[in-house]
Amino acid sequence: MKGARTAALTALLQVQENEGYSNLVIDKVIRQASLDPRDAALATTIFYGVLERRIALDYWIAKFSKIPVGKLSPEVCNLLRMAVYQIRYLEKIPASAAVNEAVNAVKQTKSAKAAGYVNGVLRALLRGLDQVEMPDPQKDPLLALSVETSCPEWLIQLWETSYGKGCAHALVRAMSEKPPLFIRVNTTKLSVEDLVLLLEQEGVHVDIEEMLPGALRLSHTGAMDRLEAFQKGYFHVQDLSSQLCCWFLDPKPGEVVADVCAAPGGKTFTLAEWMQNQGNVLAFDLYKGKVGLIRKGAQRLGLSIVQAQVRDACDPMQPLLEADAVLCDAPCSGLGIIRRKPEIRYKNPKELKGLPDLQRQILAQAAREVRAGGRLLYSTCSLNPAENGEVATWFLQNHPDFAPLPLPLPEGFPRALKEPAHQITLMPHVHSCDGFFVSAFQRIH
Repeated sequence: MKGARTAALTALLQVQENEGYSNLVIDKVIRQASLDPRDAALATTIFYGVLERRIALDYWIAKFSKIPVGKLSPEVCNLLRMAVYQIRYLEKIPASAAVNEAVNAVKQTKSAKAAGYVNGVLRALLRGLDQVEMPDPQKDPLLALSVETSCPEWLIQLWETSYGKGCAHALVRAMSEKPPLFIRVNTTKLSVEDLVLLLEQEGVHVDIEEMLPGALRLSHTGAMDRLEAFQKGYFHVQDLSSQLCCWFLDPKPGEVVADVCAAPGGKTFTLAEWMQNQGNVLAFDLYKGKVGLIRKGAQRLGLSIVQAQVRDACDPMQPLLEADAVLCDAPCSGLGIIRRKPEIRYKNPKELKGLPDLQRQILAQAAREVRAGGRLLYSTCSLNPAENGEVATWFLQNHPDFAPLPLPLPEGFPRALKEPAHQITLMPHVHSCDGFFVSAFQRIH
C-alpha cells in the first residue's frame, strides 16, 4: 500500500502547486507508478477524499497542531491530511497504520525533520478526535456549514446572495455527494433499448432517463473504456446538463451547426447524433491536441459530419460561418462541477473576476457566426450570476439584432429559480445533474 500513498501524495502536490485538473493528474500519476488495480483504487480514494474534505481535515489538524496549517510545508500538510482522512473516513485501514505510514513517508521527503512533529500531532489526534468541538451552527452558521461540507465560506456567501439561503445550503450539501454517471446513446448506430440490453449483458446497471430521450444513468460500470459497447462507439459519457444544453439548441438534420468552444467534444457528438449524422457540425478549439481528441472521439462514434478544426473563438479575423445554430459553451470558473473536480472550490475568488469580460468577448464573436433567423446558445458549467445571467443580459442590451429565444423545456421539467423563459440554471439538488447555465437567442435580422 506504500505505493498507493506515495502516488496520492504526488498527485495532491501536483494539483496544489501546478493547479492541474484532478482527474488528469491522478490518472497520469497512477500510470507512471504502474500501480496494480488495488493500489490504484486506494490512491484514488485518498486523493479525492483529501480534496473533497480538505477544509474539515484542516479544521481537525489545527486542533492538535501548534503550527498553523498554512505555515506547514506542502509535503507535511498533505501527509497529515491523508492520515486524518484515513483515520476519519476509511474504516478498513487501522488508525495506527495510517499514522505509521505518514511518519515514514515524511522521513522520505525534504521535511524529514518533521517526522516527530507529525507523529505527535497524529497521536494527539487519535486520543482526542472524539472530543473535538465542531463549529456551532447557531453561533457561526457559515463556518459550521463550511466545515461540514468543505465548501469555502466565500462560495457559500456567493450562493446565498445569488440564490437565497435555502437553495444555497441545499446546493452546498449536494456538491458534497457523489455525482451520477450519465451517458448519451449514439442513436445513429442503435436504439436506446438495444444499448440497454447490451450494457446489462456486460453487468452494468442501467436506468433510462425518461425526461430526455437517449440519456441513460449507469452504475456498476467498472472501467468504461473496457466495455464492448464503448469500444464499438455505441455511446459517450456526458452529464445530463450537457445533454440538455444540446436539447435546448434544438439541432436539426441537414443544418450547419457550430460548437465554438468544443473540447473535449461531448456536446459536438450529441449535436451530430441528434442531427442523425446529417448536415455539418463544425467543432472548434484553440489547441491542436484537443482538436485531435475531438476527431478521435467522432471517429469512434462514426459521426462523419463532425469537422474539428483549430480556431480562436475570440479572433474577429476568422471567416464567418453563417451557421443555422451556434453553441457557445464559454470558458468559465467551473463552480457547477466541483463534485467532479473538487479542487475548483479552493480557487482564489479574485481569479474569477476577469472571466465575464472573456465570456462577453467570445459570445459577441459567436453571434457574428449566426445567419439571419438562426439560433445562438450561451452556456457555462458555472453557478455564478456574473458569468451567467449578467452576461446574457449584457448580450441582449448590446446586440439589437438578437431577441431572447424561449427554451424548449422537457415536459414537467422543474425550474430551480425564477428566470426569464430564455434562461435556465440547472442545479444538482433539483435536476440531479451538474450545475449549469443556459441562455438562448435568435438572430432576427
